[in-house]
Amino acid sequence: MAADADGGLVTLPDGRRAQYWRGGATGGPVVVFMPGCPDSRLAARSGAAAARRAGVDLVAVNRPGYGRSDPARSDHVSVAADTVAVADALGVDRFAVLGMSLGGPYALACAATRPERVAAVGVVAAPGIAPELDPPWHRDDLSSAQREFFGRLAAGTVDEAVEMFRPDFEAYVAQLAPNDVDDGALAGRLLQELDPLDARLMAALPAADVAGAAREALAQTDGYLRDAAVTFRDWSFRPESVRCPTWLWYGELDANAPVRNGRWLAERIAGARLVVRRRTAHLGTLLEHWDEILSTLRDAGRVAGQ
Repeated sequence: MAADADGGLVTLPDGRRAQYWRGGATGGPVVVFMPGCPDSRLAARSGAAAARRAGVDLVAVNRPGYGRSDPARSDHVSVAADTVAVADALGVDRFAVLGMSLGGPYALACAATRPERVAAVGVVAAPGIAPELDPPWHRDDLSSAQREFFGRLAAGTVDEAVEMFRPDFEAYVAQLAPNDVDDGALAGRLLQELDPLDARLMAALPAADVAGAAREALAQTDGYLRDAAVTFRDWSFRPESVRCPTWLWYGELDANAPVRNGRWLAERIAGARLVVRRRTAHLGTLLEHWDEILSTLRDAGRVAGQ
């Protein structure tokens, strides 16, 4: 098993490919970033300068069905195994994991199931286990019809959930038109979908980076559909199994992942530290705080023997 540095590809033990990005400080402690949904490894580029300042080697991996990562019938635990396989191919032993939004449960799964490899874990604006929340959904702004949808989602199979999400997601992709070669136009359509606080931050990034990450994230639909289907139901691991140093960062004004998700996780993960950012929505919880997040995980990893 080896890494293709030029193409950013690793061949996994079962023959599938996993696509990665690597930046920051060569030779520094490694933080593996798990992007949100739908998003791609290229979202980590917004943290590259912060990684260099922190002396962190930042690695981001596309989950199955995103970019050039082959689709698979994945869940949180299988993605954790893929992540360790990528680390093996890159010659990385111990590392910290950082999960953004729907990447958060994947980061926790990696820490829970591979404690010998994960030195620390950071979760940014992620949902808890929806059926166990009170009320049993991850957002507070859902209509009665949307609440009923998520109830049916949690009660059915993963395959049924994939098909429940498919029509709306395919319509969203068609409306967004990710194949548009005009970076500015594509980035503009993306920004229209965001909270104004997040849109302002994304508008400050290069349009080519925003558009490029979107094109990669939406190159195939399997990634998003699998992410959504396995996340808003019972997970294939328990967050109580996480034993490494854990930080949970949430935005006070985040409608996508209200702070109650973070409180729920903090009650179940021993020693977890919950940090609530004031006047912050969803993406800003990461974009405005890359330096602090990476430095925190770097220092925790060193203490834990990374």
